Amino acid sequence: MAVLEVKNVSIRYMTGDFKDIGLKEYVMRKLKGDYHVREFWADRDITFSLERGEMLGIIGTNGAGKSTLLKAVAGIMEPTKGKVKRQGSIAALLELASGFDGDLTVRENSYLRGAMLGYTRRFMDETYDSIIDFAELKDFQDRPFKQLSSGMKSRLAFSIASLVQPDILILDEVLSVGDGAFRKKSEAKMREIIAGGATTILVSHSVRQVEELCDKVLWLDKGRQIAFGGAQSLCGLYQRYLDKDLTLEQAEALTAPQAGGAPPS
Repeated sequence: MAVLEVKNVSIRYMTGDFKDIGLKEYVMRKLKGDYHVREFWADRDITFSLERGEMLGIIGTNGAGKSTLLKAVAGIMEPTKGKVKRQGSIAALLELASGFDGDLTVRENSYLRGAMLGYTRRFMDETYDSIIDFAELKDFQDRPFKQLSSGMKSRLAFSIASLVQPDILILDEVLSVGDGAFRKKSEAKMREIIAGGATTILVSHSVRQVEELCDKVLWLDKGRQIAFGGAQSLCGLYQRYLDKDLTLEQAEALTAPQAGGAPPS
């Protein structure tokens, strides 16, 4: 039984100039038929499913619709069309360094973020030291959060968020935070969570990382689903596409039998 099913999901953004022109001008333009709204489809007809314990890598260049799709899977936004069905609890590590208070200390922000994620004060008291140790911020606990580098902020956020044991885990570029040593530690932590049975979705610009960690791959381009299938075969094709050794049309032709959802052999 699938833990996650995404069926024909499409997400549309509407853009207009209402905020810029104000209510009065908006009404006048509507009366004159001179108010125009533009629509932009971030994702079109995305379909895939995942079983318990599987790890999906989503690949694609900037503007492919990866982060938007994650928000729909996480339940942050509703698809314009299609359906997302989830089984069990879900945790999403998106935009790691956002949501902190720059004037509070690292310690205070740790408890604040923990509360936002639903952790109790007792749980945070018991795990705080391990959070700080994992984030490698022992010497920065009483410093204002705004004094940290972007890498330090992301490490702290990752350390707090990775305490959860969800049924579905969503990771958006979170395994690229910190230096090489911390990235290895992050990957090891994610492997531990996955080994516990979590179904995981990873967005990463590292083809190597996706190929090493994931069972399956979803390839998106400008909101379109190019292919869904086995990680090794699709990562190889995607790397050839990035190296300009393969056109997108050629890649689609090679993956056409699998584009509907069955992993290539």
